[in-house]
Amino acid sequence: MVVEDEHLLLKAIERKLRLNNLNVIACESGAQAIENLNKKTAPPDAIWLDYYLGDTNGIEFMKKLRQSPKWADIPVLVVSNSANPEKVSAMMALGAKGYLLKADYRLDRLVSEIQSLINTKKQKQNGQ
Repeated sequence: MVVEDEHLLLKAIERKLRLNNLNVIACESGAQAIENLNKKTAPPDAIWLDYYLGDTNGIEFMKKLRQSPKWADIPVLVVSNSANPEKVSAMMALGAKGYLLKADYRLDRLVSEIQSLINTKKQKQNGQ
């Protein structure tokens, strides 16, 4: 799942992930992401989360996510335009697996990071 409120960036991320053989649930808001999670019987393998969304922020989204037992184990990679230490600490305390600055990484590298999270989750599920 990709949660990104900048439409063109969301489409670019979605395209890049699909080119890497990943299924994508694209969401332009925190509310849309929660709605999609509620509709799905199985949670996504990972969430790519923009910190600043039009309707919420990363901390509020993570709090909602962690309230549900069926969503509590979804690995979340936060990708943002800013990263002050307090914000990063708060997101990591809420269970984010990583916090990356958009400006510091090319899209290919960010895709690799999300693939790594998915692979790690699948290995744990398979008892490896």
